[in-house]
Amino acid sequence: RAGYATVFPQSISIASSWDRKLIFDVASVISDEARAKHHEYLRRGQHGMYQGLTFWSPNVNIFRDPRWGRGHETYGEDPFLTSQLGLNYVNGLQGTDKKYLKVIATAKHYAVHSGPEPSRHLFNAETSDIDLFETYLPAFRTLVKEGQVYSVMGAYNRFRGESASASPFLFDILRNKWGFNGYIVSDCGAVTDIWKWHKISPDAASASALAVKTGLDLECGSSYKSLKEALERKLLTEADIDITLKRLFTARFKLGMFDPEEIVPYAQIPFSVNNNSSHDYLARVASQKSIVLLKNQNQTLPLSKNIKTVAVIGP
Repeated sequence: RAGYATVFPQSISIASSWDRKLIFDVASVISDEARAKHHEYLRRGQHGMYQGLTFWSPNVNIFRDPRWGRGHETYGEDPFLTSQLGLNYVNGLQGTDKKYLKVIATAKHYAVHSGPEPSRHLFNAETSDIDLFETYLPAFRTLVKEGQVYSVMGAYNRFRGESASASPFLFDILRNKWGFNGYIVSDCGAVTDIWKWHKISPDAASASALAVKTGLDLECGSSYKSLKEALERKLLTEADIDITLKRLFTARFKLGMFDPEEIVPYAQIPFSVNNNSSHDYLARVASQKSIVLLKNQNQTLPLSKNIKTVAVIGP
Protein backbone atom coordinates (compact mmCIF):
# COMPACT_ATOMS: atom_id res chain seq x y z
CA ARG A 1 0.00 0.00 0.00
CA ALA A 2 3.02 2.30 0.28
CA GLY A 3 5.28 0.67 -2.28
CA TYR A 4 7.83 -2.11 -2.00
CA ALA A 5 8.86 -3.20 1.47
CA THR A 6 10.78 -6.06 3.02
CA VAL A 7 8.31 -8.75 4.09
CA PHE A 8 8.89 -10.65 7.31
CA PRO A 9 7.12 -13.69 8.78
CA GLN A 10 3.73 -13.07 10.40
CA SER A 11 3.80 -12.36 14.13
CA ILE A 12 2.31 -15.74 15.08
CA SER A 13 5.18 -17.40 13.20
CA ILE A 14 8.04 -15.20 14.34
CA ALA A 15 6.85 -15.61 17.94
CA SER A 16 8.02 -19.21 17.65
CA SER A 17 11.59 -17.96 17.52
CA TRP A 18 11.42 -16.74 21.14
CA ASP A 19 14.14 -14.33 20.02
CA ARG A 20 13.94 -10.82 21.49
CA LYS A 21 16.84 -9.41 19.46
CA LEU A 22 15.42 -10.80 16.23
CA ILE A 23 12.13 -9.01 16.89
CA PHE A 24 13.99 -5.77 17.65
CA ASP A 25 16.05 -6.06 14.45
CA VAL A 26 12.96 -6.77 12.33
CA ALA A 27 11.10 -3.79 13.77
CA SER A 28 14.17 -1.57 13.24
CA VAL A 29 14.21 -2.49 9.56
CA ILE A 30 10.49 -1.82 9.25
CA SER A 31 10.83 1.62 10.84
CA ASP A 32 13.92 2.46 8.76
CA GLU A 33 11.98 1.73 5.58
CA ALA A 34 8.97 3.65 6.86
CA ARG A 35 11.03 6.74 7.64
CA ALA A 36 12.80 6.61 4.29
CA LYS A 37 9.49 6.32 2.43
CA HIS A 38 7.84 9.08 4.45
CA HIS A 39 10.50 11.65 3.59
CA GLU A 40 10.65 10.55 -0.04
CA TYR A 41 6.87 11.05 -0.29
CA LEU A 42 7.21 14.49 1.31
CA ARG A 43 9.83 15.42 -1.29
CA ARG A 44 7.30 14.42 -3.95
CA GLY A 45 4.55 16.47 -2.30
CA GLN A 46 2.57 13.36 -1.34
CA HIS A 47 0.68 13.07 1.93
CA GLY A 48 -1.47 10.00 1.36
CA MET A 49 -2.67 7.23 3.63
CA TYR A 50 0.05 4.70 4.53
CA GLN A 51 2.75 7.32 3.88
CA GLY A 52 2.93 8.60 7.45
CA LEU A 53 4.80 7.75 10.65
CA THR A 54 2.15 6.27 12.93
CA PHE A 55 2.05 2.48 12.88
CA TRP A 56 -0.88 0.43 14.20
CA SER A 57 1.35 -2.31 15.51
CA PRO A 58 2.04 -4.47 17.49
CA ASN A 59 -1.09 -6.50 18.19
CA VAL A 60 -0.53 -7.80 21.73
CA ASN A 61 -3.94 -9.36 22.25
CA ILE A 62 -3.94 -12.88 23.67
CA PHE A 63 -4.87 -15.44 21.03
CA ARG A 64 -7.28 -17.81 22.78
CA ASP A 65 -9.98 -18.40 20.17
CA PRO A 66 -8.92 -20.03 16.89
CA ARG A 67 -11.99 -18.60 15.17
CA TRP A 68 -10.52 -15.10 15.46
CA GLY A 69 -9.44 -14.01 12.02
CA ARG A 70 -6.79 -11.63 13.33
CA GLY A 71 -5.02 -14.17 15.53
CA HIS A 72 -2.09 -14.41 13.13
CA GLU A 73 -1.23 -10.78 14.00
CA THR A 74 -0.54 -11.74 17.63
CA TYR A 75 2.33 -13.51 19.35
CA GLY A 76 0.05 -16.28 20.61
CA GLU A 77 -1.57 -17.22 23.90
CA ASP A 78 1.25 -16.58 26.37
CA PRO A 79 1.21 -13.22 28.23
CA PHE A 80 4.92 -13.24 29.09
CA LEU A 81 6.11 -14.10 25.59
CA THR A 82 3.72 -11.51 24.15
CA SER A 83 5.03 -8.89 26.58
CA GLN A 84 8.68 -9.50 25.77
CA LEU A 85 8.33 -9.71 22.00
CA GLY A 86 5.93 -6.76 21.92
CA LEU A 87 8.36 -4.69 24.01
CA ASN A 88 11.24 -5.33 21.64
CA TYR A 89 9.04 -4.65 18.63
CA VAL A 90 8.03 -1.27 20.07
CA ASN A 91 11.65 -0.40 20.85
CA GLY A 92 12.66 -1.27 17.30
CA LEU A 93 9.87 0.79 15.79
CA GLN A 94 10.19 3.89 17.95
CA GLY A 95 13.99 3.98 17.95
CA THR A 96 16.57 4.92 20.55
CA ASP A 97 17.02 8.67 20.05
CA LYS A 98 16.58 10.68 23.25
CA LYS A 99 14.56 13.46 21.57
CA TYR A 100 12.79 12.03 18.52
CA LEU A 101 10.63 8.99 17.83
CA LYS A 102 11.51 7.13 14.63
CA VAL A 103 7.86 6.15 14.15
CA ILE A 104 5.03 5.82 16.67
CA ALA A 105 4.06 2.28 17.64
CA THR A 106 0.50 1.44 18.72
CA ALA A 107 -0.29 -1.26 21.24
CA LYS A 108 -3.62 -2.81 20.27
CA HIS A 109 -6.45 -3.69 20.87
CA TYR A 110 -7.01 -2.47 24.43
CA ALA A 111 -8.49 -4.58 25.95
CA VAL A 112 -9.84 -8.17 26.29
CA HIS A 113 -10.23 -8.46 22.52
CA SER A 114 -9.72 -11.74 20.67
CA GLY A 115 -13.05 -13.18 19.62
CA PRO A 116 -14.76 -14.23 16.39
CA GLU A 117 -15.06 -11.41 13.86
CA PRO A 118 -18.87 -11.19 13.51
CA SER A 119 -19.44 -10.44 17.20
CA ARG A 120 -16.60 -8.01 17.88
CA HIS A 121 -18.82 -4.94 17.39
CA LEU A 122 -21.47 -6.31 19.77
CA PHE A 123 -19.57 -8.39 22.29
CA ASN A 124 -19.46 -7.56 26.00
CA ALA A 125 -16.32 -9.11 27.49
CA GLU A 126 -16.72 -10.29 31.07
CA THR A 127 -13.64 -11.66 32.79
CA SER A 128 -12.42 -12.03 36.35
CA ASP A 129 -9.91 -9.60 37.80
CA ILE A 130 -7.39 -12.45 37.97
CA ASP A 131 -7.74 -13.19 34.25
CA LEU A 132 -7.74 -9.49 33.40
CA PHE A 133 -4.56 -8.63 35.27
CA GLU A 134 -2.68 -11.92 34.73
CA THR A 135 -3.64 -12.65 31.12
CA TYR A 136 -5.08 -9.76 29.15
CA LEU A 137 -3.28 -6.69 30.52
CA PRO A 138 0.36 -7.68 31.23
CA ALA A 139 1.57 -7.08 27.67
CA PHE A 140 -0.05 -3.65 27.52
CA ARG A 141 1.44 -2.79 30.90
CA THR A 142 4.93 -3.84 29.76
CA LEU A 143 4.70 -1.86 26.53
CA VAL A 144 3.56 1.25 28.37
CA LYS A 145 5.82 1.14 31.44
CA GLU A 146 8.96 -0.37 29.91
CA GLY A 147 8.59 0.44 26.21
CA GLN A 148 7.04 3.92 26.51
CA VAL A 149 4.81 3.04 23.57
CA TYR A 150 3.32 6.35 22.47
CA SER A 151 -0.04 5.17 21.17
CA VAL A 152 -2.66 2.67 22.30
CA MET A 153 -5.65 1.55 20.23
CA GLY A 154 -8.96 0.84 21.90
CA ALA A 155 -10.90 -2.30 21.03
CA TYR A 156 -14.31 -2.69 19.38
CA ASN A 157 -15.89 -4.71 22.15
CA ARG A 158 -17.43 -3.61 25.41
CA PHE A 159 -15.72 -4.51 28.65
CA ARG A 160 -18.04 -4.96 31.63
CA GLY A 161 -20.70 -2.96 29.87
CA GLU A 162 -18.51 -0.02 28.82
CA SER A 163 -17.11 0.55 25.36
CA ALA A 164 -13.44 -0.40 25.40
CA SER A 165 -12.87 2.78 23.40
CA ALA A 166 -14.54 4.93 26.07
CA SER A 167 -13.99 3.03 29.30
CA PRO A 168 -13.21 5.07 32.44
CA PHE A 169 -12.06 1.85 34.12
CA LEU A 170 -9.61 0.80 31.37
CA PHE A 171 -8.38 4.33 30.69
CA ASP A 172 -7.77 4.95 34.41
CA ILE A 173 -5.52 1.89 34.50
CA LEU A 174 -3.72 3.07 31.39
CA ARG A 175 -3.11 6.68 32.34
CA ASN A 176 -3.19 6.82 36.14
CA LYS A 177 -1.97 3.37 37.20
CA TRP A 178 0.64 2.89 34.46
CA GLY A 179 1.48 6.52 33.67
CA PHE A 180 0.71 6.40 29.94
CA ASN A 181 1.19 9.89 28.47
CA GLY A 182 0.69 9.23 24.76
CA TYR A 183 -2.53 9.30 22.77
CA ILE A 184 -5.34 6.78 22.45
CA VAL A 185 -6.83 6.03 19.03
CA SER A 186 -9.97 4.08 18.18
CA ASP A 187 -10.13 1.07 15.94
CA CYS A 188 -11.89 1.91 12.69
CA GLY A 189 -15.57 2.53 13.35
CA ALA A 190 -15.36 1.79 17.07
CA VAL A 191 -16.89 5.15 18.07
CA THR A 192 -19.81 4.45 15.75
CA ASP A 193 -20.17 1.11 17.53
CA ILE A 194 -20.76 2.98 20.80
CA TRP A 195 -24.13 4.27 19.61
CA LYS A 196 -25.02 2.03 16.69
CA TRP A 197 -24.36 -1.44 18.10
CA HIS A 198 -23.51 -1.22 21.79
CA LYS A 199 -26.42 1.23 22.34
CA ILE A 200 -24.49 3.06 25.05
CA SER A 201 -25.26 6.47 23.52
CA PRO A 202 -28.21 7.52 21.35
CA ASP A 203 -26.29 9.15 18.47
CA ALA A 204 -22.90 10.03 17.01
CA ALA A 205 -22.58 13.37 18.80
CA SER A 206 -23.19 11.92 22.26
CA ALA A 207 -20.93 8.91 21.56
CA SER A 208 -18.16 11.21 20.35
CA ALA A 209 -18.52 13.46 23.39
CA LEU A 210 -18.37 10.43 25.68
CA ALA A 211 -15.25 9.15 23.94
CA VAL A 212 -13.40 12.50 24.06
CA LYS A 213 -14.28 13.18 27.68
CA THR A 214 -13.21 9.65 28.66
CA GLY A 215 -9.87 10.12 26.93
CA LEU A 216 -10.08 8.81 23.35
CA ASP A 217 -7.92 11.34 21.51
CA LEU A 218 -8.23 10.24 17.90
CA GLU A 219 -10.87 8.43 15.88
CA CYS A 220 -10.54 6.22 12.86
CA GLY A 221 -14.02 6.65 11.43
CA SER A 222 -16.63 9.33 10.87
CA SER A 223 -18.40 9.95 14.19
CA TYR A 224 -15.97 12.65 15.36
CA LYS A 225 -17.29 14.82 12.52
CA SER A 226 -20.21 15.41 14.89
CA LEU A 227 -18.05 17.02 17.59
CA LYS A 228 -19.19 20.48 16.47
CA GLU A 229 -22.77 19.37 17.10
CA ALA A 230 -21.71 17.96 20.45
CA LEU A 231 -20.23 21.36 21.37
CA GLU A 232 -23.42 23.13 20.33
CA ARG A 233 -25.45 20.73 22.47
CA LYS A 234 -23.05 21.34 25.37
CA LEU A 235 -22.21 17.64 25.60
CA LEU A 236 -18.55 18.64 25.98
CA THR A 237 -16.41 21.79 25.97
CA GLU A 238 -13.59 23.14 23.84
CA ALA A 239 -11.33 22.53 26.85
CA ASP A 240 -12.13 18.80 26.54
CA ILE A 241 -11.05 18.87 22.89
CA ASP A 242 -7.93 20.90 23.71
CA ILE A 243 -6.66 18.03 25.87
CA THR A 244 -6.77 15.66 22.89
CA LEU A 245 -5.24 18.24 20.56
CA LYS A 246 -2.31 18.74 22.92
CA ARG A 247 -1.60 15.01 23.01
CA LEU A 248 -1.82 14.67 19.23
CA PHE A 249 0.40 17.66 18.48
CA THR A 250 2.91 16.50 21.08
CA ALA A 251 3.14 13.25 19.13
CA ARG A 252 3.85 15.19 15.93
CA PHE A 253 6.53 17.25 17.68
CA LYS A 254 8.15 14.04 18.94
CA LEU A 255 8.29 12.78 15.35
CA GLY A 256 10.13 15.96 14.35
CA MET A 257 7.42 17.01 11.92
CA PHE A 258 7.87 20.73 12.69
CA ASP A 259 11.68 20.74 12.76
CA PRO A 260 14.11 21.09 9.85
CA GLU A 261 14.93 17.69 8.40
CA GLU A 262 18.65 18.22 8.86
CA ILE A 263 18.36 18.12 12.67
CA VAL A 264 16.10 15.04 12.78
CA PRO A 265 18.44 12.02 12.63
CA TYR A 266 15.80 9.65 11.27
CA ALA A 267 15.10 12.00 8.36
CA GLN A 268 18.56 11.18 7.03
CA ILE A 269 17.75 7.53 6.26
CA PRO A 270 18.07 7.22 2.46
CA PHE A 271 15.24 5.93 0.28
CA SER A 272 17.65 3.27 -1.06
CA VAL A 273 17.39 1.44 2.28
CA ASN A 274 14.06 -0.03 1.17
CA ASN A 275 14.09 -3.70 0.30
CA ASN A 276 17.89 -3.88 0.17
CA SER A 277 19.96 -7.06 0.29
CA SER A 278 20.73 -6.88 4.02
CA HIS A 279 17.03 -6.57 4.77
CA ASP A 280 16.33 -9.54 2.53
CA TYR A 281 18.95 -11.49 4.46
CA LEU A 282 17.27 -10.63 7.78
CA ALA A 283 13.92 -11.73 6.37
CA ARG A 284 15.46 -15.09 5.48
CA VAL A 285 17.00 -15.46 8.94
CA ALA A 286 13.67 -14.55 10.57
CA SER A 287 11.91 -17.15 8.45
CA GLN A 288 14.45 -19.82 9.38
CA LYS A 289 14.19 -19.01 13.09
CA SER A 290 10.39 -19.12 12.91
CA ILE A 291 10.27 -22.74 11.72
CA VAL A 292 8.88 -25.17 14.30
CA LEU A 293 9.20 -28.95 14.10
CA LEU A 294 6.24 -30.78 15.60
CA LYS A 295 6.96 -33.76 17.82
CA ASN A 296 8.14 -36.61 15.63
CA GLN A 297 6.21 -39.31 17.48
CA ASN A 298 5.87 -41.88 14.71
CA GLN A 299 9.27 -41.28 13.16
CA THR A 300 7.60 -39.77 10.14
CA LEU A 301 10.61 -37.55 9.66
CA PRO A 302 12.91 -37.47 7.94
CA LEU A 303 10.79 -38.34 4.92
CA SER A 304 11.94 -41.34 2.96
CA LYS A 305 13.98 -40.53 -0.11
CA ASN A 306 11.84 -43.06 -1.96
CA ILE A 307 8.79 -40.74 -1.80
CA LYS A 308 8.21 -39.25 -5.23
CA THR A 309 5.04 -37.22 -4.65
CA VAL A 310 3.84 -35.10 -1.74
CA ALA A 311 0.20 -33.91 -1.50
CA VAL A 312 -0.57 -30.73 0.45
CA ILE A 313 -4.31 -30.77 1.20
CA GLY A 314 -6.47 -28.01 2.65
CA PRO A 315 -7.51 -24.39 2.04
